Amino acid sequence: MEQSARTDGMSEDAANRALQRRHRRLALWCGALVFTMVGAAYAAVPLYRLFCQVTGFDGTPRIAAQPSSTVLEKTVTIRFDGNVAPGLPWRFEPVQNTMDVKIGETNLAFFRATNTSDQPVRGTAIYNVVPEIAAAYFNKLQCFCFTEQLLQPGETMEFPVSFFVDPQIVNDRDARGVTNITLSYTFNPMPAPKPGVAEKRSNTAG
Repeated sequence: MEQSARTDGMSEDAANRALQRRHRRLALWCGALVFTMVGAAYAAVPLYRLFCQVTGFDGTPRIAAQPSSTVLEKTVTIRFDGNVAPGLPWRFEPVQNTMDVKIGETNLAFFRATNTSDQPVRGTAIYNVVPEIAAAYFNKLQCFCFTEQLLQPGETMEFPVSFFVDPQIVNDRDARGVTNITLSYTFNPMPAPKPGVAEKRSNTAG
């Protein structure tokens, strides 16, 4: 009987160890799954942005390789809007609030940003178009969006935007009635580079 009890105790210990090993494996699998999902989410951001730029989805203007070869007499009013996200000590606004443009005509607008702090500050801009139905026909040739911008203390800088409205908008029964389009930018703060990064970049460039 004593020997049997001893054997049962050893079997219970072995079962506990096996159960613990299974729990550890499960925890490792869960951790790997979370890591993979987070990585996929970060990778999806630039892919989603590219998809929006190509299709005009979600109010994102399209990026054009060349100006339109057709200019119509029909005009639309473009309204420009500038915003600053919390945490960015900048003042940001369009130089011209509205512009009446011919459909298909290449136009140039400017936005102005001022660093109101006493420190160098980096920012990057995102944008969208309202109404969303017009985004597929709002084409940008030159833009400052998604590019890191550095303003020194008190510095003011102007950013150009070259754009045109695709003449194909008049063939879209849902979008051809649009007479007002708003192009909106929002500047977001960027973290300062880690110590040594700027020097490393400089040495690499040299």
